[in-house]
Amino acid sequence: MRMRRITAESGIYHCLSRTVNGEAFFKEHEMEVFRKILHQVADFSGVEVLTYCLMNNHFHLLIRVPFEDSVSDDELIRRYGILYPKPTPYQAASADQMFRELKSNGVDAEAIRAKLLARMGDISAFMKTLKQRFSTWFNKSHDRFGPLWSDRFKSVLVEGKGNVLQTMAAYIDLNPVRAGLVDDPKEYRFCGYAEAVSGRPKAVSGLKFITAGLYTIATADALQAYRCMLFGKGSKPALGASQLDRAQAVRVLEEQGSLPPAVLLRCRIRYFSEGVVLGSNEFVKSHFDSWQRSTGRKHPPKPCCIPAEASQSLTVMKGVRGHAYS
Repeated sequence: MRMRRITAESGIYHCLSRTVNGEAFFKEHEMEVFRKILHQVADFSGVEVLTYCLMNNHFHLLIRVPFEDSVSDDELIRRYGILYPKPTPYQAASADQMFRELKSNGVDAEAIRAKLLARMGDISAFMKTLKQRFSTWFNKSHDRFGPLWSDRFKSVLVEGKGNVLQTMAAYIDLNPVRAGLVDDPKEYRFCGYAEAVSGRPKAVSGLKFITAGLYTIATADALQAYRCMLFGKGSKPALGASQLDRAQAVRVLEEQGSLPPAVLLRCRIRYFSEGVVLGSNEFVKSHFDSWQRSTGRKHPPKPCCIPAEASQSLTVMKGVRGHAYS
């Protein structure tokens, strides 16, 4: 049975998708193309990429979907031109043609607006467009056919503030560290933190939102605060610091009852990709009713607490089967 997604009018999501059979399809060139398509589709969809990480057989995104009660015709055409700069067999109309239709406010204008808006501000439409566009390019450029992705993407609704948001972002950026590729994510080209360190405006903007929930914080302050989240008080990676296996994580939990954030983030934590909703206890409980209605279950789910030393507890709506740490 497919798990129902939880969505919010204005939400932040951790999205994850893997290649078919876990094949390591992506090298540097493929990742560069994926990153370009990612930002194009995000601009079209009206979503903000707070951070991301591309690996050789999967990707992680932390995206913010702001609520837009209306989008002007000029903005609709600008976004359309980002995704379809030239007519294609699937989108025959040029941006100029569409602009004339909207400005004339003729019979087709409302249908055009509705069709475009249905693809904006929607997590599923965003992911569908992203994966389809990249699959089309990949198969064509590699003389390949057939599915590229293993199944539908996973998504977790994340509380958009404080320790919860920072923890999820750091977990995503530390993927190459857990994989043993680097000791410091700033050395890995294909993650949001490395882009922010290099000064890319969109990545810096995402980092500022993650660390302070606003964009007026100084870049240096945002980088320092986030680095403390990644590595603890010392703000430096330990030599050879990479993945913490499940046995080590369990041992620390048994000895201390919780995991320090810098240790927790070096585990592969299935809660972060399979937990449906992640946040404070109050945030998770606020989504109980919609989850219960959408699944048709008689009883509400029970929140599950993730043992961690933090000023704000980490709670998930749905526990995971089997080992949580792997």
